[in-house]
Formats: sequence, structure tokens, C-alpha cells
Amino acid sequence: MTPLSADPEFFDVNGVRLAVWERPGSDPPVFFAHATGFHAHCWNQVVKRIPERRCIAVDLRGHGLSSKPHPPYEWHTFGHDVAALARDLRLRGATGVGHSMGGHSITLAAALERNAFDRLILVDPVILPERAYSPRRRHEHFARKRKNHWSSAHEMFERFIHRPPFRDWDPDVLHDYCKFGLVRAHDHHGYVLACPPEIEGSIYEASSLPDANLYDKIGAIDVPVMVVRSAKPTHSEPAIDMAASPTAPDLASHFKHGRDVPTAHSHFIPMEAPGFIAELISNFQ
Repeated sequence: MTPLSADPEFFDVNGVRLAVWERPGSDPPVFFAHATGFHAHCWNQVVKRIPERRCIAVDLRGHGLSSKPHPPYEWHTFGHDVAALARDLRLRGATGVGHSMGGHSITLAAALERNAFDRLILVDPVILPERAYSPRRRHEHFARKRKNHWSSAHEMFERFIHRPPFRDWDPDVLHDYCKFGLVRAHDHHGYVLACPPEIEGSIYEASSLPDANLYDKIGAIDVPVMVVRSAKPTHSEPAIDMAASPTAPDLASHFKHGRDVPTAHSHFIPMEAPGFIAELISNFQ
């Protein structure tokens, strides 16, 4: 069972360079998009569990080895990037799998590039109840204050393994998150986060702006859509409870061919249960 490739291919789209990672296999491919603050290799443990399929995963702008424009960031930008990348990759009939902001991005890309995907698995895709969208940017997000200097991925792993929400993750997923979530510091002394805290915070702060509202796009998606979401009770203020589901509970009903799949996991479903996500991909007909 092999994960994504060790080296990426780079694609220039919409003024940025995106790192794209692939694992050979049979077509049609599975295309993965990650959550805010994460990276393509967070899908490694899912990819390893579907060894027969060609798998493609992207480091979205601001993340991993992709370009990192200065904030602010707007959510529609990521969907347009995925759509442009789908054109460059000549995707046809792929299964699109996106977690959190990645699920939001896959949704917009599927509306824009209607032949790229023939089914979608949206894992808690942060498409909010429509009434939640507002012109006001959210208050400064605490992600801006994340620790951003590390001696090694091992230090990061040991710091997180017993802390929520990471303590509930599959340890191999946490290992991949740490190993590929750091890049060398500019001064070559230690490592910094591959998604800088100011970028991560900016993305969270923009999640309820009007440009992130996809309800006028969802009707254009004419393929089967599975909305996999956490059914755990949410904190009274979801914006500060990272394990809570921000996804509209009735989201699946807005798609022509939507199916709602509530789970007992937290918002970090692929991190906690990569085997569950791999099984959904393999069995989705």
C-alpha cells in the first residue's frame, strides 16, 4: 500500500503555483482537496487504503509547497484554483473528495467544470446554513497565534499526540501532518509551518463572507454527492470549537442527487477514521 509520491509536479494557475502529488493506479482518478491549515499528504492514509485507484492531491494556495500570497484570502479563490487545475489535468469523471475548506473548493470546482467529476464526497465541507453568510469578516481567529517554530516534525508530533483534537487522530495521519506540515525556516534554524498562521487565520476569518456562499452554484451539480458530516453536538460558538461541524445539517438536500451521511466522529473525520473514508470511496456507486 503506497501513499502519494515523494515529489510533486507544479502547475501554474490563477497567478499561483500549486504543488500536485500523485499515486499511479487505475482511472477514473480520485482527486483530494485538504482542509484549512493542512496539506495534500494528510490524505496518505486514505490513499494507502485504495491501492487500485489513481490518486491526485493538491497543496492548495497558501499551504504545503504551493505559493503563499499575502492575506487576505477568500474562499471562492480555492474553488477557482481547483477548477483551473482540473482543466490542466484534463480530469474527466473523477471522484472528488474534499475535507472542510477542501470540500467547499471541490463543490465550486464541480459547478464550474461539469465534466471533471462524476461523484463527490464532501467531508464536512463548511458550506454553512445560508443565513450564516454576512459581509462582516469574522473576528481575528486564534490560529494566528499558533506556535510557528519547531526543531523537528518529531517535536511537533510529541507536542500534539496527547492534546485535543489531535489525540483522537489516527497516529499515522498525525505523523504525516507533522512530517509534511513543516518547511525549513528562512534562516535555516529549525522549521516553520507550511501554512503560515496569518494565512490560516485569514482563511477561517473569511468563511462566512458572501463570496463563500455556494447555494446559487449547487444547483448546477448533476452528479451523486455524499455529504459526510459530524453529528456531534456543537459548541455554543462553533467558530471556536474546531471539532464541531460547521456544515449546514440539511446541505445534502440542496443537491440534485445528495445523500446525507452523519457520523459520530468530529469535524476531523479523515484524520480520525481514514479507513472509513477509504471505504466510502471504494463503495460509492
